[in-house]
Amino acid sequence: MTVGQDGTSATVTATVIRPSGDTNSVILTASRIPSGVNTQIVAPGTGNSGTVTFTPQTMGGPAAGTYSVTLTASDGNSTASVNLSLLVAIVAKVQPTVNTGVGQNGALNAFMSTSFQPAEWDYQFFTNNPGATETLGNLQPKHIRLQPFSQGTPQKADQSWDFSTLDAILSPVASVGDNSPELQLAVAPAWMDDSSGHLEPSHFSDFAAYAADVVQYYNTATGFTDSSGKNHVHSTSIVTPVTWWGIFNEPNINGLDAVAYTELYNTVVPAMQKSQSTVPIKFVAVELADFQGSPGDPRDYLPTFVSNATAQVDAVATHFYSSCNQQDSDQMLFDTVEGYFRPDVEYIYSQLKTNPTLAHVPVWVTENNVNADYSDANGNSVCNPGQKFVTDQRGTSAFFAAWRPKCSRSSCRRERRNSTTGISTPTSSSVRWTITRARLISAIGSTTTCSSITLNAGRSPCAPSACRQASSI
Repeated sequence: MTVGQDGTSATVTATVIRPSGDTNSVILTASRIPSGVNTQIVAPGTGNSGTVTFTPQTMGGPAAGTYSVTLTASDGNSTASVNLSLLVAIVAKVQPTVNTGVGQNGALNAFMSTSFQPAEWDYQFFTNNPGATETLGNLQPKHIRLQPFSQGTPQKADQSWDFSTLDAILSPVASVGDNSPELQLAVAPAWMDDSSGHLEPSHFSDFAAYAADVVQYYNTATGFTDSSGKNHVHSTSIVTPVTWWGIFNEPNINGLDAVAYTELYNTVVPAMQKSQSTVPIKFVAVELADFQGSPGDPRDYLPTFVSNATAQVDAVATHFYSSCNQQDSDQMLFDTVEGYFRPDVEYIYSQLKTNPTLAHVPVWVTENNVNADYSDANGNSVCNPGQKFVTDQRGTSAFFAAWRPKCSRSSCRRERRNSTTGISTPTSSSVRWTITRARLISAIGSTTTCSSITLNAGRSPCAPSACRQASSI
């Protein structure tokens, strides 16, 4: 018999078996009742049954546990007893309130996605693997991330335009999942860069004009006209607009300090908003390369951006790789999650809350995996000169299956790559996850995806414009 500490009662029925002709009045008593439990007894009298109701007091009630109680029936001449177990249960109530201090304004908004890096080495992926869109769609990704790189950047060094490489990936991707990819304008056209390949501040306004043209190309039926008088438009009949736009990639290791990036962001976003898009567009900011020490520590970057960002921000993104050296032990890789990445994500949220405009902006993890290393042109490790590059199998194994949930429970926009399909799928509690690694080799084909830079815990960042190793799950 079970009662609740919240005062929930329970009733037991006592049945009297009488000799023929016996009509004596029978009374019931209860003994060994735990302190804090009230009883209400209805005696059988001259009948054949009675009841005992046990009700815990809500104030000063009994401790939770199992108690033995005794019921006794007597008519003055004959007496009979029975022992019962009374369970006093703990009662937990979920209150209909929302804690707006956690998640995205109190809401758990987690999802997974994947990432493609359109470039000359992989733009034929969907052409060579026509079944890949169905496989990708079955994974139900949200906001698949597209990061055009090298020849995938639609404006060229001579300021001419060619969207064919980017379109070859974007068009099929836009047809699957939520039909709402994030197009990250990861790098500037080469003519805007200095000799180190970094965007020059004198070209921030040019980058803004470039970004606005790309919005017009995808999000209008008229497109834009370039400086030579040529019109460029994705489709004049069916416009499938891009809603989410990422503004630059890993600026903290790509030549832009926090002050410069904030200036760039505040210049680019308003220009894009004036591009006559057929839909309201949203913006992903920062996409930080997160690693231990400067310049990977968000504490060196976020305060300036959060305090001085005046343009619209709909998500703030960061990237996480546990290592850049496969000789690091399994335990070292696990330790990075709690050691610095979880505190870093918590720090990003705490910083966003210092600006009321950004207080409920979600954090997306748009790149992550166990290892950020990759091969140079000679097959050597970029992160560890003198070592031959070898794929870290922990990125596509049972180890990854254990590391990823630990990472996601701790904070991690997630993406995971499927070893059978060769496609990464997404996982942001207001964190979004995207898993990225550069080379993916699978049953449906081989391709390479590249990104600008990544780094690892405690090591210097990997060089830009290079490929990262594959990740699978």
